[in-house]
Amino acid sequence: MAELTREPLATPAYLVVPPSVIPIDVGRQLFVDDFLIERTTLKRKHHLAMYWSGNPVLKPDKPWEGKGGSARAGVFSDGVWYDPADKLFKCWYWSSLSSSKPLRFYTCYATSRDGVRWEKPSLDVVAGTNVVLHDDPEAWRNSCTVWLDLEEKDPQRRFKMFRVVCNEKMINGKKQSPKKIRIHFSPDGIHWKLAGTSDDCGDRTTVFYNPFRKVWVFGLRSSGKEVSRCRAYVESADALCTASWDQLPSCRKQWVGADKLDPDRSDLDLRRIPERPWDLVPTQLYNLDCVAYESLMLGCFSIWRGHPKAGRPKINEVCIGFSRDGFHWTRPDRRAFCGVSEKKEDWNFGNVQSAGGCCLVVGDSLYFYVGGAGFHDGSFHADPSFTGLAILRRDGFASMDAGVKEGVLTTRKVTFSGRHLFVNSDTSKGWLLVEVLDADGNVIEPFARNNCEWFVTSSTIHQVKWKGGSDLSALRGKPVRFRFHLMKGSLYSFWVSPTTSGESRGYVGAGGPGFIGTTDTVGVAAYRAASDVTSPNR
Repeated sequence: MAELTREPLATPAYLVVPPSVIPIDVGRQLFVDDFLIERTTLKRKHHLAMYWSGNPVLKPDKPWEGKGGSARAGVFSDGVWYDPADKLFKCWYWSSLSSSKPLRFYTCYATSRDGVRWEKPSLDVVAGTNVVLHDDPEAWRNSCTVWLDLEEKDPQRRFKMFRVVCNEKMINGKKQSPKKIRIHFSPDGIHWKLAGTSDDCGDRTTVFYNPFRKVWVFGLRSSGKEVSRCRAYVESADALCTASWDQLPSCRKQWVGADKLDPDRSDLDLRRIPERPWDLVPTQLYNLDCVAYESLMLGCFSIWRGHPKAGRPKINEVCIGFSRDGFHWTRPDRRAFCGVSEKKEDWNFGNVQSAGGCCLVVGDSLYFYVGGAGFHDGSFHADPSFTGLAILRRDGFASMDAGVKEGVLTTRKVTFSGRHLFVNSDTSKGWLLVEVLDADGNVIEPFARNNCEWFVTSSTIHQVKWKGGSDLSALRGKPVRFRFHLMKGSLYSFWVSPTTSGESRGYVGAGGPGFIGTTDTVGVAAYRAASDVTSPNR
């Protein structure tokens, strides 16, 4: 792969020349790009997550989580997942120093019934604490990714941990800290067993699973002449990937980085000194966590916007990107999706970092957990020391909008095997009508606009119905187009479900209440389950 530059991301080939017919059996179909759109008069609007008012959801308040500037209870990727086995939200996070000489850290574990109120259970790994892993005798942890693998056949490997460890040693007369990935497996997310060690890697390296291609992707911390911090790419069908990176056929020296469309914080007095040439590039890709969400891959890009000289942590903010193959990305909105606060006393005054698993589906909402650095007991934090929650409407990354004048969106030709059309839309102040066209653009009866029942409400799961019949099974496997007519509203996604329950058969990120696997097979039942666990009376 060619050396990365500061030029904006190239448009993926699947957007330059989309397929002539697009299968839509997997997942809700989101309008984050023009992949599905043949023509439209609607306007796309990108949306940001909103921080929960009660943040942080986790803060260092236990003796083993440290004091002052060494206190930590923040995700540094690590992971936040919903486990359907015991119906719990589960969080792994970077805790404080277990010792300073030699330097060692804890990895801790918390649980929640509703995703907002968290408990730190007393476990048996380090008696009386919620510590699940103590650093190895010869190395200390840096970044870490925890993955709840519901597709794993071996129950002893249900949970996977990819932990970057540093081991300080003298190499050619110089003190260096080579990094490797220690790969651990666990049946319960609490008791971990070391399974293997990777070749050398950079710090802040992270891992994710791409279920569309059935591969584990190692996003290796790398560096480029023009982009400085960036990602290199390695994939393997086996999570226990311990071979030399250079010997794997999928190894790419560079993958993705920040570019000139990412704004820096030139309004601050930033550290830009010759002794740290890697800091001279104005914006850089500090980390990339990814997960499958519905019909695409979602990327949480931690963008470094500079390091203030004094009085503030480094400025990292989580931005959002999308991929339909897990390798090529679009980042249409460069604003901070989960940003830093300008208030010194806030938990996210600097260094906001995403969690492994990226997002959870909780009823009508997506939950994003992020680590943030601030002040604790009057002391300055450099690394994520708190964990906060940000919330977005389900599928709410982008909407296609219409104002007082009716707008129209016609999809490209699509095929499906389902029977019932569903939409996620907000027409509480307007209306939405849908019709189905054949491959030549002719309306297919009875699925005409005039037969469509008016939809005047806001819902993240609404079945579209037509007078004369709403079952689309006669159109299975045939190339058709959907044409949406919208006034004073927003359209977020559509999908064709096999049942009237509205399941999308798409991926649900890090899971959520009601889901029993990696995909949505339950539809509206997940909404009822989320309502039960988030009820204020619970």
